[in-house]
This record gives sequence, structure tokens and C-alpha cells, in this order.
Amino acid sequence: MATASLNVNGKSVSVTVDDPDTPLLYVLRNELGFHGPRFGCGLGQCGACTVHIDGTATRSCVTPLSTVSGRIVTLEGLGTDTKPHPLQTAFIEEQAAQCGYCINGMIMQSADLLARNPKPSEQDVKTELANNLCRCGTHLRIVRAVMRAAAGSRRR
Repeated sequence: MATASLNVNGKSVSVTVDDPDTPLLYVLRNELGFHGPRFGCGLGQCGACTVHIDGTATRSCVTPLSTVSGRIVTLEGLGTDTKPHPLQTAFIEEQAAQCGYCINGMIMQSADLLARNPKPSEQDVKTELANNLCRCGTHLRIVRAVMRAAAGSRRR
């Protein structure tokens, strides 16, 4: 048994797991009830499990709990129901989700991009999201949503 203290979406939590190398994704979903990050491939290749650790997009399915020491933000912590993150709003406005399975990763990876580059080109967005998989084919809407969020953040 291993106990870990985490900061998730601005709140301190303590979790106990059988194995300290349990993937962070399992802890977030199964122990803490966060369902934004999803299990996709289990290999860190599809992006569905992406969360931020200290502001950096991280594949939580391949991140052992024992290695996590920073502030974790899930899709649920990016914005709120009453004040969604600009990306969440843009994804809704562009109807960028079809099945929605990949959207967690798309939004979290894009939020990392916009934090580093608030004025990305369309090619910057495509390059950033190249390793996030979407089987539904909503790529054009996803790129438009990220560009919309970036344009909105420039007006502030």
C-alpha cells in the first residue's frame, strides 16, 4: 500500500493505492472520480488521458503515481460550469466533438499550447495536436475551435 498527497484542480487530496506505480489516470478516474481524462490506448500515444502537471500536458496513462509531485489539472479543473475555459466554450461553439472521446486530450493539449503560444498559427495547432488521435474525423472543427479560443484570448 502506498499513500500519496496530491493537488488536483486546486484541492489537496490523499489517496491510497496498492502499487505506487499505479498510473495517475487510474487514480484520477477510479479513486477521485474525475472522468475528463479517459483511457484510450494505455501507451501514451492517443492523448485521451491528457492532464496538466504544473501546466504541462502530460499523458496520465503512462505516468506512475509515484512520480507525480506537481499541481494536477484535469478537464474538470480547467474551467467551471459557470465560467468555462475559452477552449471549452470554443469547442462547444464549433461543435468540435462528435463522439467526444478524444476531446479531453484535444482541449488539454491545446490549453498547454495557448499558454506557451497565445497566438498560434493554424499550422502550430495542427503540429501540436498531431499526436492526439480522433477517430470521428472532427479535426477541422477542432482546429477551428483552438483558433477561435486563441482569437478570443487576444481580444482580452
